[in-house]
Amino acid sequence: MRKPIIAGNWKMFKTRDEALYFILQVSPLMPSIKEVDTVILAQAPLFRCLVKRQGENLRIGAQNIHFADEGAYTGELSGPLLQSYNIDYVVIGHSERRKYFYETDELVNQKVVAALRNQLIPIVCVGELLEERENNTTHEVLHRQVTKAFAGISEKDMKKIVIAYEPVWAIGTGKTATADVADEACGYIRSVIKELYSEAVSQVVRIQYGGSVNPKNIDELLSKENIDGALIGGASLDPDQFVYMANAALKRK
Repeated sequence: MRKPIIAGNWKMFKTRDEALYFILQVSPLMPSIKEVDTVILAQAPLFRCLVKRQGENLRIGAQNIHFADEGAYTGELSGPLLQSYNIDYVVIGHSERRKYFYETDELVNQKVVAALRNQLIPIVCVGELLEERENNTTHEVLHRQVTKAFAGISEKDMKKIVIAYEPVWAIGTGKTATADVADEACGYIRSVIKELYSEAVSQVVRIQYGGSVNPKNIDELLSKENIDGALIGGASLDPDQFVYMANAALKRK
């Protein structure tokens, strides 16, 4: 059984004091890291205060990484910098990065390579737009995104990667794909990994669902065969909700 992974994407929310309050509230209540991987994806200036207080059962991740390890790239975050803060995870290819910062599938691939080069675990987001689902091209879109994101990635490295299926029409809209729809899409992504690598690799790779996940739908989502966790947005900002969802993943193991 694949170990569940629950990741809270704080996006551009929380000041230092708010982040400290949150981490002190939730750290003692997280499930054991032996049973569930629990991650907070925070803004870079919060790394120092969060990593110091993360505890054994909660890890801190980044929301971006540059493909180069250093250079004249104002405002960017390098892999070596993230590594120096003991950051473990980095989310790559989030729909907001694709929409507002024009990140392409090819750039996502470069960032995945950079993350692996710096011993970071990539959480790679893929997902279709509303019009793509309505036009019945979801599988085509997912196949393209997955194939391009992992071009040149070895079988050994692929096993480390987490994939987050986030239908763009469900991000921050309050709309959630039904558990069956999410499971079908995650199952299709798993079949693409099998096509690109092998059955064995496809059964190791963890696939999350992201898109208006909250305490009301987390249990049903995690009951599905191909959903190994959740990438949580707004609901991850509330300590009580995040604790509930992290512990809900214990049922998945």
